[in-house]
Formats: sequence, structure tokens, C-alpha cells
Amino acid sequence: MTTAQADPMIGRLVDGRYQVRSRIARGGMATVYLATDLRLERRVAIKIMHGHLADDNTFKTRFVQEARSAARLAHPNVVNVFDQGQDDDMAYLVMEYLPGITLRDLLKDYKRLTAVQTVDILDAVLAGLAAAHRAGIVHRDVKPENVLLADDGRIKLSDFGLARAASQNTATGQALLGTIAYLSPELVTRGVADARSDVYALGIMLYEMLTGEQPFVGEAPMQIAYQHANDQVPAPSSRVPSVPRALDELVEWATRRDPEERPANAGELLERLREIESELRGGASGAQPTLVLGDLSPAAAATAETTVLGPRRVNRTAAVALIADEDDVPEPVARLRNDAQRRRARGWWLFALVLLIAGAAGGTGWYFGAGPGAFSAVENVTGVAPDEAQQTLEAQGFVVDRGEESSIDVPDGAVSSTDPPAGTNLKKGAKVTLLVSTGPQLIAVPDVAGAAVDDAKAQLTSFALGADDERISYEAAAGTVMAVLDGDGNPIEAGTEYPEQGAMTLVVSLGPIPDVAGQSEEQAKQTLADFGFSDVNVNAEGKYDDTGAVPAGAALRAGSDEEIIRKDTPIWITLSLGIQMVEVPNVITGQTVAAARDQLEALGLVVTSNVPDLFVGVIIPTTQSPAAGESVQIGSTVEVNYVP
Repeated sequence: MTTAQADPMIGRLVDGRYQVRSRIARGGMATVYLATDLRLERRVAIKIMHGHLADDNTFKTRFVQEARSAARLAHPNVVNVFDQGQDDDMAYLVMEYLPGITLRDLLKDYKRLTAVQTVDILDAVLAGLAAAHRAGIVHRDVKPENVLLADDGRIKLSDFGLARAASQNTATGQALLGTIAYLSPELVTRGVADARSDVYALGIMLYEMLTGEQPFVGEAPMQIAYQHANDQVPAPSSRVPSVPRALDELVEWATRRDPEERPANAGELLERLREIESELRGGASGAQPTLVLGDLSPAAAATAETTVLGPRRVNRTAAVALIADEDDVPEPVARLRNDAQRRRARGWWLFALVLLIAGAAGGTGWYFGAGPGAFSAVENVTGVAPDEAQQTLEAQGFVVDRGEESSIDVPDGAVSSTDPPAGTNLKKGAKVTLLVSTGPQLIAVPDVAGAAVDDAKAQLTSFALGADDERISYEAAAGTVMAVLDGDGNPIEAGTEYPEQGAMTLVVSLGPIPDVAGQSEEQAKQTLADFGFSDVNVNAEGKYDDTGAVPAGAALRAGSDEEIIRKDTPIWITLSLGIQMVEVPNVITGQTVAAARDQLEALGLVVTSNVPDLFVGVIIPTTQSPAAGESVQIGSTVEVNYVP
């Protein structure tokens, strides 16, 4: 079956404009196709979100976020975004088409790269990433798969699907965003990312380009995450001795576990890379060679002696004598004099031209420095009250408008960002929109009661989940979710509107307390300890086992006095006292049926009688079975009857 037959998107006209030609790649959230923009008659790459994610607001928001993040960047090392829209239930993103391969494809073919090749690619990627950091954007998914190597030699950074506006601590929104092999320690341990997290991922990618392998490997993702959180990335030269020391230091600096010890952003790392590039490319020096010229006098020419060029000594007396009598001036001297006069006249014109240029430059400098054509960088007013932020921007000469946006980082009512973003150079009089935070976006909590805990967490990635609250349950199967609690420990009903990244806890069933009936005291304690209980005791009061199934001294059951039982809740073991026997008393000695019943039930016996309830308080029984003096097991039945 061909690709066109297998994929219904091939040949489809998206939004009446983009004709899909072929499939380029498929990812976890979307598929990328080659298409033709019929309006502009050019080839483009169109990224279409998977159909099963179309109803998920979290994925839709992330998809649109990619378009906004990439569209804010205009840099030769970042893939351009042209358009974004919705065709029926299908969300799409239109980008420039770059025929070529990814850095991952290159590494698969060549295993590892030379130092010069690595520097060429790293320089381009850092330049694009630095532009993103300057715009206040954290990529959060830097890896070889997102570095495109075009056939015409261009190198571009793509896939801003996980990008967010940067703040001092940008929360990820889920436990592990991005590829596990490139996650920074702070992402693994605290779920927090900033520009330094991108620098860490870039350091891992640099290590991989130089050695052909990733620094941390393991059979399970959590093993790799543990190494990121606890181990320092080794020097590439420990694997490949030919790696230059300067690149070892670059990797070590970029991958420090403590974010404070890394470069603050990609721009800082790029500056260091460019300082060492000449050394890595073969040591071309910027020093000029020493010039040695020969003496031009006839005598020196005859002897062919070479001398270093120095200051020329002029005999002023001889020069005056040569021009004392203009009539006697030799023709060569006159020619030189005329040339000198022409040069002096030309010098005045040059001087006037310099003054004119200086005046023009001064006027231009005023126009662009303080006049109407002046540019100014938009101030960072994030977190500031709207009125104060507006005054700040108006003082810069901008026209200020206002809008709103949801934000998980900035409190409700404060400025969350500006459009264009902070740091953008604009002419005075340009329009800047203040975007005021409306607080976190409210999202409906899905119904996860009864779901397996992993499935529930996959549905709750828009919220900040704390450690599971594990409890004993005789109704819910072990490992299933019983309830969802808010930050104060109150239950959250399914469908409730809850803030994005709001704190919540899953109540997870541990199943019932293990059955220890029939086990010895030590065996029962071990069984409960193996289950995870940390506080196990023996009940001081044993219980009789009326069934006879558990012998005396063995465990009868395990339980707790607490209503909610967790692994740290005290658990007690009740030991069996075995079967208890009792002697049947004589109850037909003149007392009523009611009194006989009270006496027998007090001994743990069950009483039946042929006397109606209406007369038990007045009729005296005449027979009993078993007879008085017989020993019976507690719980046995005694018949008390009246026989006329």
C-alpha cells in the first residue's frame, strides 16, 4: 500500500489554501506534511495535530503556543512560522519547508562529529536559541531531533511546542517535559525550567556530538533521570581523548547540576564559544606580519642592503634652495610643486566635505537617537501594576493599549507580558499592548475515580500533582484512584473548573489489609511489614475463635482503630484464644422464660423457646436442652420450652 493510500491527508486541501503532497515526519502530538501554498505558489511544511488530541484543550493550547512562540522570533537560525489555523476539527501550523535532515539523522550516519563540525552546528543553534532567550522564550525541548540541517547549508532550531514565556521559575506543568536524556536536574527534581535548562540540554547535545553517545543511559527512564539529578556529566575527552580541552570545559560549564553555576542563557554560552573558535579551527592569528623595506637611495640599491622602514630625514636647507628662484626651478621640482598645490587645494575640499558629512551624521544621530526616528527597547514590566507599567512605557514614547491573558506565573491583575515582548527595539510612537494576567486558566477536572493511577496522571498533566495519598480500602482495587483532593485536602468533583497548575493530590487505594488468619505472631508481623506497615503491635486482648478454624496463639485478624488507614497508621494483630466452652446452668427452677434467656445469653449462648413473646415474662419453662451441667461451645443453642 502506498503512502497516499495509507494516509487520508495526502491530497487534501487544508483551509482552501494548502494542498498536502506527502508526509515528512510523525511525532507524538502532530504529523508534518509537505504542502503547496496555492495562494503564494510556494512549498511549505504543514504541521497537523493528531485527530485524537483535537478535543484535548491542553494539547490544543500547547499547539497554538508553538505558533505564537516561533512567530515572535525572526532569526536566520529559527524555523519561520507563516500561518496557524483550524480546518473543521483539525488544528494546523504552517512553517517554512527546509529539505534536508536533522542532527539526529547526521549522528546516526556518522556516530560522532569532529570538533570543527561540532562548533559549526553549535554556533548556529546557540545563535537561534539566544534569540529565543532574548525574546523571553524558553524552548524546553532542545535535542538533535529539533535541529534541522538544510540541503543548502542552513542550520535552524525548530519545534517550539513545549516553549513558554520565561520567568524566574517557569513550571513545566507536568513531571517530565521534553526528552528524558536532555532534562536538566531542576526539571527532574522540581519540575521547574528556565533559560539555564535549555543551556543544560545543549550541553548534553554537545557531549553527544563529540562522543557519539549520551552521557547517561539506563534501562528505565527514571534511572536516567536519577543520574541527571545526582551525577555530573563526564568530560567528553574521557570517552574520546582527541576532544579539545576547550570543548571539555564548555560541556562542564553548560551541564553543571546547580543552575546558578551554568551560563545564564544561550547568549552567554555563545560568547564563550566564539572566543575559542579560532583556536578550535586551527589557530589563525589576527596579528599583522612585520614589513621590511629596502633603502631607495642609489647607493643602497648598489649594495642591495635591506633596512627596516623608519622615519625619513628631510634636508630643509636644500629644499628651500631648490625653490628660492622660481625661474630657476628645474622642471621636475616645478612639477612636484604644482602637484603639492593641487593636493593642498584638494585638501580644502576634503576638509569641507568632512564637515558636511559630520553635520549630516550629527543630524542623523539626533533623528535616530533623540528625534522622531529614535528606537527604544521595550521595558520589562512583568509583575508590575497596569497603571504603573503604562506610565513607564508612555515615558519611553510608546502608545500603550491593554489586553488580557491567563498566566500561571503572574498574579491576577498584574502585567504578565507585553506585545511586542520586553527587549524589542521599537520607534517612538509605536504601539505596545500590555497583557494583564487573569490568573491561571480554569480547566475542567476529568473524572478519574476508579482509573489506574498512571492513566489518571496522564489525564491530569495540566495540574500540579503532589505525592499520592495511599490508603487502605476494602472497596477499591489496589492501584486505582479513589478521589482527587485540592491543595487544602478537600475532594474535587469531576467537571469542577480548577486553575491550571493548581495543586492537587490523588487518593490511591492500597487494597485491603493483608489476611493473616492462622499465621503465627511472627509470621503475621512479617506479612504486615512486607506490605509496608511501619507500626505493627499485638492486641492485649485476644479473641475466642468460635469457628474452630484458628488455633489458640495464632493470629486471628489484623486491623486498626483509625478510620483512614495509611502505611504509617498503627496496626494491631488479634491473637486467637481458641474455642471457649461453657457449662449450661439450670434455668427451669422457677424463673420465667425471659429471665432464663437473659441468664443464658449472658454466657454467650443462643436461646430458642416455644413460648410466644407475649408470655415470656409470665410463663415458667419446664424443660431445657441441653440439660443443666452439660458443657457446650459458646455460641451453641439452648432450647427453653414450656410443656403442660
